[in-house]
Order: sequence, then C-alpha cells, then structure tokens
Amino acid sequence: MADKMTKEQRHRCMAHIRSKNTKPEMTVRKYLFARGFRYRLHVRRLPGTPDIVLHRYATVIFVHGCFWHGHDDCGKFRLPQTNVDFWKAKIERNKARDLEDYAKLHKMGWHVLVVWECQLSKQQSCATLMALARRLSQIYLMRQNAKLSNIDIEPTTESLGTFSEMPIAAEEKVEYGKSPKLQ
Repeated sequence: MADKMTKEQRHRCMAHIRSKNTKPEMTVRKYLFARGFRYRLHVRRLPGTPDIVLHRYATVIFVHGCFWHGHDDCGKFRLPQTNVDFWKAKIERNKARDLEDYAKLHKMGWHVLVVWECQLSKQQSCATLMALARRLSQIYLMRQNAKLSNIDIEPTTESLGTFSEMPIAAEEKVEYGKSPKLQ
C-alpha cells in the first residue's frame, strides 16, 4: 500500500514525534509524584538516558513506545508496509541497544523497570501503575534489609506485568473510625 502523504508531509509528521515528555511518560511521572516518589528525569550520564531515575531506590524506569522499541505480541506494534527493510533494521537496532543499556545499568547496580505504552491504556493503566508502586516498595524493602544485614542484592530488569502480586511497604488505607477487615 502506498503512503497517503507526500514525502515532505511524512518528514514533517515524523519530525514532530517526541522522545521526552510523552503522554505515557507523563502519566507515570504524575502517578509516582502524587504518591511521594521523587525522581530525576533523563539523566544523560546513565546508559540509555532513562526516562525516570529514582536514586533512593537504585532504580531506573524506561517508558517505551511499543512501535519504536518493538514490543512483541502487542497490538500497537506493527511494521510499516513501506520501506520495510529500513524499519525492521531500525527497530532491531533499538531493541539491541536497549538490551545493552540494561546490561550496563545492571553492572552499575541499578534495577531496571520497563513500562510499555500499551500497559498504560485505559483498561490497564491503574493495574500497571499500582504494580509499579508495589515493585518500587519491594525494591526499597530489599535494599533496607540488605543494608541491615550487610548483604549485596542483585539488580533486576523486568517489564511490568511479568511479576505477580507483591507485598507493599505500606499498610492498606483505612477510613477514619472504621476497623480494617480481619482474615
């Protein structure tokens, strides 16, 4: 199928695609900030220039677009039908570079979390963001226990949605005057 835009129109359209402050990234940032997590943005001295860096948690978060980073088994990732060889090579290079960056960050002692654009859809965003907060709480607790026990912990790389229910570092929210349910 031929492109419906002229070459100049396509160039202008592609040139306006942002790499920072995207809608999915802003969703994650607003959620984290509202829950008291403090972070730095786009730290250039770290490999891959992570979108969000939580120094206290020794964790970096990449918010990846499904198309640009080749999210397999995702409805938002589909190779364009024009210039297929170029796009296939570009997406593969992006995926390889991502893996290299994750490995470098591991060596430096950082935990790496990846949030995919499709995980922030209306149906999944609440569960994804809650899982992110839980994972950060778990990392914080692991680091605190390691400090107390003088143990080195192994950094992790994971995509949200791959891990099951985890404990959180806070108690359940209880309305004033009501007792929590006992099991």
